[in-house]
Amino acid sequence: MLEEYLEPEQVAEVYQAYLFGAEAHDGQHRLSGEPYITHPIAVARILAELRVDHLSIMAAILHDVIEDTKVPKEMVEKRFGKHIAELVDGVSKLTHIHFENKAEAQAENFRKMMLAMTRDIRVILIKLADRLHNMRTLGVMRPDKRRRIARETLDIYAPIANRLGMNNVRLELEDLGFTAMYPWRSRILEEGLKKARGNRKEIVGKMEETIKSRLQQEGLIGRVIGREKHLYSIYKKMRDKHLSFSEVMDVYAFRIIVDNVDACYRVLGAIHNLYTPVPGRFKDYIAIPKANGYQSLHTVLMSPYGVAIEVQIRTEDMHKVSEAGIAAHWMYKTNEGISNNAQMRARQWLHELLEMQQNAGNSIEFLEHVKIDLFPDEVYVLTPHGEIKVLPRGATAVDFAYAVHSDVGNQCVAAKIDRRLMPLRTGLLNGQTVEIITSKGAQPNPAWLDFVTTAKARSNIRAFLKNLHMEEAVLLGMRLLNKSLAAHGTALENLADEEVQQVLAEFGFESMEQMFSEIGFGNQMAMVVARALLSSEYEAVPGDKEKAQGTPLAIKGTEGTVVTYAKCCRPIPGDPILGFVTSGRGIVIHTEDCKNVAEYRNRPEKWIDVKWEKEIEGEFPIDIRMLVQNRRGVLAKVAATLSEMEANIENVTIEERDGMHSTLSFTVSVKNRQHLARIMRHLRKLDMVSRIHRLKR
Repeated sequence: MLEEYLEPEQVAEVYQAYLFGAEAHDGQHRLSGEPYITHPIAVARILAELRVDHLSIMAAILHDVIEDTKVPKEMVEKRFGKHIAELVDGVSKLTHIHFENKAEAQAENFRKMMLAMTRDIRVILIKLADRLHNMRTLGVMRPDKRRRIARETLDIYAPIANRLGMNNVRLELEDLGFTAMYPWRSRILEEGLKKARGNRKEIVGKMEETIKSRLQQEGLIGRVIGREKHLYSIYKKMRDKHLSFSEVMDVYAFRIIVDNVDACYRVLGAIHNLYTPVPGRFKDYIAIPKANGYQSLHTVLMSPYGVAIEVQIRTEDMHKVSEAGIAAHWMYKTNEGISNNAQMRARQWLHELLEMQQNAGNSIEFLEHVKIDLFPDEVYVLTPHGEIKVLPRGATAVDFAYAVHSDVGNQCVAAKIDRRLMPLRTGLLNGQTVEIITSKGAQPNPAWLDFVTTAKARSNIRAFLKNLHMEEAVLLGMRLLNKSLAAHGTALENLADEEVQQVLAEFGFESMEQMFSEIGFGNQMAMVVARALLSSEYEAVPGDKEKAQGTPLAIKGTEGTVVTYAKCCRPIPGDPILGFVTSGRGIVIHTEDCKNVAEYRNRPEKWIDVKWEKEIEGEFPIDIRMLVQNRRGVLAKVAATLSEMEANIENVTIEERDGMHSTLSFTVSVKNRQHLARIMRHLRKLDMVSRIHRLKR
């Protein structure tokens, strides 16, 4: 097989890799009882069918030697060169690092593979071939292990193959994964498919002949192929669209392969004249290729037999790329032009992967981001300059902003969709032109995470918020520590550097910033650190906590997410308040009369005296409940009154009490107690309001 497309000296190098691998794996056996070397050879054979280069074949033969034998990476590098050693290492799993749990180990494993792939895309080709052979021989595994590997294949590896345009590999991975994951469902569908094939043969043959004769009449040359439906695609369509097996099988699929792009559109015209096209079901993936470089014309027609026909029309080159995807770069290297599109889009995706990796906090988060990115059902939108951007269906204006550039996303404040000003959460539709309005002082909003769909947007927003949280925690921690030190008549700047460094080492802090952030996040008590800073001999004396609490911490309203306001009592400026230090969340502010305060009384070390700053800024949510008479327009009048009083309505619910009255519950934003008092006074003046009060849960 290798002699068909490799030079003799390259085949000789592959043979040397085989001898080295066979020696390294000598004495090892697979669970099936076969010599272990049969697995890497089978992986290499799968890649040889894709006509990949000889270096990839050699790396495939050696892909398990670092992981499963005593051969170190350095020996592989010395024997076969740095390039192959890097490929083998990229495919190898992480086995020498301790992880907290299996999920973290798998996620870190995946992250390493994806980053190796960004350096050399052949890593993922080898990994996919490795997974494909493992799936083909999955029967010897325990049922629980079979299901775990099948789930991983369906969740990660099949979508990666799809993202890289490797359709044949994807289909086989999906069908094998489906069979291992759901053996009973798979068996029933397979039996149904066999029966359906027999019933469909005659009608498929007739339609195929009709299409061929129409192409001949029009002077068009092309191959007509009846497309087989795959088990997993049938199952997914039944599950996602709630269809019965017969409804899925009512659709007949054909593929027409021609010589050039011009012929594709001429064939489309001929087919549309032959059968009636279904409105809204035509897609031109030649003019606008899919994210993985796939190109084809798709149309759905209604035949005289009363059944729908799906037709794909493409050139021979498009067909090759659609089957092999990124592997077509090596498979058909004599014709460099055919894989440029798939290559370019794969490279762009890999660049985005690197950006996500830099923003992700840990491997599990990175895996979440990539999984989001692996399931795109595309929507195509335009920039004001006419450039096409491909986004997942359901993407919003914020997703578009981040697709343009990370800085555009971070600074976006509004969007114009088809020249109309629209909210940033607006979902985008095919063909829309989107213009993003930015402001230099703008920052990502945490609420965006509720509606963005792309991994790039999500990872950038999270990364920004993490940095923001850290800055806020450092500032709050510094204030809390200085407050504790002030109770003893000193401040941080008055302490000797040696004492501070000694305490940092004692607590395991790498820097002052880390110490402040740990205090700010509530993971370390300011009083404990203050005592250690004052003296290692310091001992608490009666009334020490009261002294430390003597000067309340002033709440400015601008502390950000490290100071939060309890939803149970919704404190607002003017309310008597207490602060509760919560690990990982900083300080949670409650009103003194909050019913939850009593539950925390048995943990006095967590409480901290706080007060409102005199000139506090910002708006604070408050719950108001009112009993109103059932009259036409009552909600509109109440809402208008709240608007006049400059109170923003965040939420409203209506509950009918009896035939005469209803209960309205509003969450509104107010500035302070005085503002709330004015609002309630104006609402009481409305003749339809029977009773009103501030609600505390």
